[in-house]
Amino acid sequence: MNKLPIGYLTLLICCFVFGCTPKVAEPIVADSQSTAPPPVDENLSKCPKFKDAPNPDQAESDYVVYRDFLKAGTYDQAFKLWQKVYEVAPAADGKRATVFEDGIWFYKRLYSGEEDEAVKAQYERSIIGFFDEIADCYGQPKWIAARKAFEQYYTFGAKDKMAIYNQFKNYIDKEGNKTQAFVFNPFTALLMELHGEGKITTEEAREYEKKIRDIINHNLENAKTSEKEAWEIVDSYAPLRLDEFETVKGFYNCEYLVNKYYPMYEEAPDDCDNMLTVLSKMKFGGCGRENTSYNEILTKYASKCVEKKKNPCYEALQNAQYQEAIQCFSDKVNSSGDPMEQAKFALLIAKIYYTHLKDFPSSRAWAEKAAGYRSGWGEPYLLIGKLYASSGPKCGSGRGWNSQVVTWPAIDMWKKAKQVDPSVADKANKNIRQYTQYMPDVEQIFQRQLKEGDSFYVPCWIKRNTTIRAAK
Repeated sequence: MNKLPIGYLTLLICCFVFGCTPKVAEPIVADSQSTAPPPVDENLSKCPKFKDAPNPDQAESDYVVYRDFLKAGTYDQAFKLWQKVYEVAPAADGKRATVFEDGIWFYKRLYSGEEDEAVKAQYERSIIGFFDEIADCYGQPKWIAARKAFEQYYTFGAKDKMAIYNQFKNYIDKEGNKTQAFVFNPFTALLMELHGEGKITTEEAREYEKKIRDIINHNLENAKTSEKEAWEIVDSYAPLRLDEFETVKGFYNCEYLVNKYYPMYEEAPDDCDNMLTVLSKMKFGGCGRENTSYNEILTKYASKCVEKKKNPCYEALQNAQYQEAIQCFSDKVNSSGDPMEQAKFALLIAKIYYTHLKDFPSSRAWAEKAAGYRSGWGEPYLLIGKLYASSGPKCGSGRGWNSQVVTWPAIDMWKKAKQVDPSVADKANKNIRQYTQYMPDVEQIFQRQLKEGDSFYVPCWIKRNTTIRAAK
């Protein structure tokens, strides 16, 4: 989550795809940023161009002026002149789809401000129609179906998720490493959602999980400098969402999880809780004593963490029996008369839900219970803050407004943690320093007619009120 103006962010994430995110604050007006790759001069568009207009000079002049109006933010005047150009020379000079792309932007702007569903439906048809015209005028660009799917997902509410998923999938299958970056965040979200609903098999999900990671890694290394940041934005979102497949039994094998989590063990090799987490992750992937890394950690855990090893609740957690561990610790919470012990086990349950099951609402509920059992304890609030801060990919596209606003309630929780428990102040302050830079900036707040200091309701799973603050 970097601080980026919305207009610029939109440009990056779509890899120079004009106006590809919903409710874009400013149009992209440079011809070089047009979606359609310009055909070579000797193969101009077959659709009406400036030279085909009744008055070619007037058509070209209107084009230049409306583009200037766009740059100046004079949108109503720009739209009137755009309509004139679109009527007589929609293909402009025949080399680019700028007029169609601007039409998409204009109608998305109308769509976002309209409340009448019938009128919105007309605007939606117009927007999809512009894509069809681009396809007709410029030889069916390979990305056109994916662009339509993108708009259907973000702008029009993803009415048919499977159809949108298949459009993205077909494009990825055809283009491979040449797939444009704008596809991957919505495709990853759909992959996760449809697999969770049982509409995509684990075999298919595993195939496209690998394709997503491979294509992102390839482009992080090989993309043009001008496209690098778009791929970095994708990389900040898609892999984090794909990590949720770790909650699916058998999705990742032992080798994958050893490679991922053994370095975590090495960071704190004598910490029993850390060893327990790593062992549980590896066990969930099917590791046994035949694996050298797993056996090494298990042997050390058995000798160093004897008290935990003998406890059946911890044993269930070690063996990746998460529901059994939760039930066991929950029974201890209910049977214990010691608030300190109840708090400890409640927080353990919260951590299981967060670390192993990726169930953020349940994790928060148990962290709040832990705080209720033990007053003046900051650890539960540190965890809740981490839950919120980790929700960018769950609540948005990884960067941008919806992903950035989660930092506000996260920072609220870290401030509360150090307020009630000064012993966690160093941890809280470190988190606050790290995430303050990711808050929305002044421009993003202003564009939404909001003000710093006002109350703001964060939706998604968080559903909490917070205070608007700008990144400094």
